[in-house]
Amino acid sequence: MSPLRLVLQLLAAGALPALANPLYPEPSRAETDITAAQTEAAASHRRVLVDFGGDWCTDCKVFDSYLKRPENAELLRRYVIVHVNVGAKGITENFPVARRYGIPLEKGVPALAVLDAEGRVIYSQKAGEFEDMRHMSPDAVHDFLRQWSPP
Repeated sequence: MSPLRLVLQLLAAGALPALANPLYPEPSRAETDITAAQTEAAASHRRVLVDFGGDWCTDCKVFDSYLKRPENAELLRRYVIVHVNVGAKGITENFPVARRYGIPLEKGVPALAVLDAEGRVIYSQKAGEFEDMRHMSPDAVHDFLRQWSPP
């Protein structure tokens, strides 16, 4: 069986969801997506939650599943969420963007920054706080969203 045919069959079967429906867009979109999120946040009086990670990252997927839990629905309305792709594992795309927000990506992903509507950093993870998300409680995400949501 050819590699292309195998990939197409796996996609059709839903066995490769990260390829079929990626969470993190192309790395080149980071600046544009963050700017658009800031514009939307300013117009709607929300904050921007910038999530640095990659589709290869299990902890990033767990973080996203925790975000989507019902108890976070009301809190999520207070944020504009931007997923920033750091590139393939071991590649350092968008590390300069993360550093601009005070995030040392070498500490691990997912890594988060919270910006106000003008783009000022309100909070940034400095120590890989969520890099082991698969072993953390969903409450950690809920508490984070609550702590940094706008008043």
